Amino acid sequence: MSQVRSCLLCSFLVFLFSIFSPLLSAFAQDIAMAEQEEPIEVPDVVVSATKTPIPAKHVTSAVEVITGEDIQQRKIRTVAEALRWSSGLAVFQSGGLGTVVDVRMRGGTPEQTLVLIDGAIVNSATIGTYDFANLTTDNIERIEILRGSQSMLWGSDAMGGVINITTKRGRDRPNVSAFVEYGSFNTIRGGGGLSGKKGPIDFSGTITRLDTAGFSAINYRRGATERDGYHNWQGSLRLGADLPRDGRLDFSFRWMDGIVNFDGFAFNPVTFASDPADVFGARSQSTQYVFAGDYAQPITTWWSQKLTLSRAMDNLVSDGGTVERNLVTGATAPIGFPFRSQIESTSNRIEWQHNFQIGKPLLLMAGYQFREQKGDNRDLLANTTTFENKTLSSHAGFGEAQLNLWDRVFGTAGIRQDEYNVFGSATTYRVTGGYLHQETGTKVRGSYSTGFRAPTINQLFFPGFGNPNLQPEKSQSLDAAIEQSLPNDRGSISVGYFWTRYRNLILSIFDPAVCTAPGSFGFCAQNVGLARAEGVEVSTKLKVLRDKQWVKNLDLFINYTYAATRDITSGSDARLPKWPLHQISTVISYQPVEGLLANLEGRYVGERFGNVGNSLATPSFIVWNLSASYDVTKHIQAYLRFDNMFNEEYEEVLFFGTPIRSIFGGVRINYDLPL
Repeated sequence: MSQVRSCLLCSFLVFLFSIFSPLLSAFAQDIAMAEQEEPIEVPDVVVSATKTPIPAKHVTSAVEVITGEDIQQRKIRTVAEALRWSSGLAVFQSGGLGTVVDVRMRGGTPEQTLVLIDGAIVNSATIGTYDFANLTTDNIERIEILRGSQSMLWGSDAMGGVINITTKRGRDRPNVSAFVEYGSFNTIRGGGGLSGKKGPIDFSGTITRLDTAGFSAINYRRGATERDGYHNWQGSLRLGADLPRDGRLDFSFRWMDGIVNFDGFAFNPVTFASDPADVFGARSQSTQYVFAGDYAQPITTWWSQKLTLSRAMDNLVSDGGTVERNLVTGATAPIGFPFRSQIESTSNRIEWQHNFQIGKPLLLMAGYQFREQKGDNRDLLANTTTFENKTLSSHAGFGEAQLNLWDRVFGTAGIRQDEYNVFGSATTYRVTGGYLHQETGTKVRGSYSTGFRAPTINQLFFPGFGNPNLQPEKSQSLDAAIEQSLPNDRGSISVGYFWTRYRNLILSIFDPAVCTAPGSFGFCAQNVGLARAEGVEVSTKLKVLRDKQWVKNLDLFINYTYAATRDITSGSDARLPKWPLHQISTVISYQPVEGLLANLEGRYVGERFGNVGNSLATPSFIVWNLSASYDVTKHIQAYLRFDNMFNEEYEEVLFFGTPIRSIFGGVRINYDLPL
């Protein structure tokens, strides 16, 4: 433990001294960290950290905000790609566009990251994760990333953190837009949208299509030859109305339909191992619908309320294919374990929140949440039902106090009680504090919290594996940081430390005395896992130059994450799977003249392991991308994106392919309507 902390301290001091020492003498002003109030109106307001809009400089949690403007300027196509450049996250994809994307936070698993779209919980009811494979950035206004155990406010699945995604709200004059893009791997992407505001009504809607011949999901450098294509339809809509007495009504809808071909593994009878294989005919189709509605209304000058209702539905049909070619032995044979399945899941959420402003210094918040998850699993090959109408539901009450003294001293304290229909109750709490020295723009903050994750429907009920006696996973976490804004609004620097301990983790364990269900072969889910993660997160945003000759704007963004993870279940002290020690991402944004913008992006990911025993190493890599856009006229923009410029040969997930050097170009148009 002392060696890990010593390594953390050394990494922190070396990085801080070598990169930021020339800047530390320039302390001043306010911090500018996140963005917006009511998902975006005023820059520098954050909602996810307290479920109420507060200025970013008052936030006492670790929050990062990615705006729709950032996404548009860098020509990012998918939400997964946007998340890759954030602090504290490990984002890896098993192949090309449309294949499975796992997002981990601060040493956690994908099941321990709660994902919301417009207030709807979209984590799968059956497996617990949210697969970002089909979620594009079209019509997204902002992404708030809240790191650390957040179950006190957000409930189950938030023990690692929360990713809150918001659809764009129509503003100003009605506007119509369209774009078309073509590039490597025969990729064609296009779509159109309509947004704006007329009187008290605002609206924003888009529909897009993406098609690509793609590349092999299993790395072609390992001998795979079949291209695995991807096709995606996506539609989104947000309608809002300003009501009397500062009320607000919002309705959001998002539809995603993705079809992707994939590869897998073949059994090797000589080594008794699973070898990577080119699988012919394997494909899956995922159809997702997300509905959400909000009604917010002040009742008095000191009392306001907000009611949220949402539903997320997912239908996944997978076909395991017909023939597989083992890339180690070269043998081609019918697929060893054929399957064709259909998984349907539904997540419902009702939440009613009340805010009470007790003078200026104190805001009290209290709320109730009902959450329900339903799942069905069918074997289409055998025409049988694996399980049907399984339900996981909970009722929760929560409360939080927010303190603000003189716009300098801030704090929150809250507690939550969840009651589940399967395992009983879970109690979580969270306390945070911070101090802002306004004269120098220096803020220190810290937090301590507990979290939990309810077992999934698969872990509870899947035949031969599920265990109805499972208890929730638990976590304890703390973090502390110093954040510094630079003079004359020239940027900010943030350096933070985090520590998280996970217990009661649900693992598949061989225990014939307990795992006696038919088909279990002595294996089943049990609460036996223990893990720990601690690390350092450094983030800087610098406005390097402004209004110089051939430099209208020059900005630099750097994120660094050091994550020391340990699996302490069996005392082996091995690193947790798929967690690198070091990650660095940087974006250099250069605008020489009005209308011309270029972005250079670099991403380094250190070595990580694909298994608990740390025997399957995936090498480190560095990838560089370049994007540029030019405003041909007021209404027409042309752009290019150059990915993997130096043709880095790398894998995010062991055995799975990544793009070679590739280029994409497009045109975007928009016009204001005379309404």
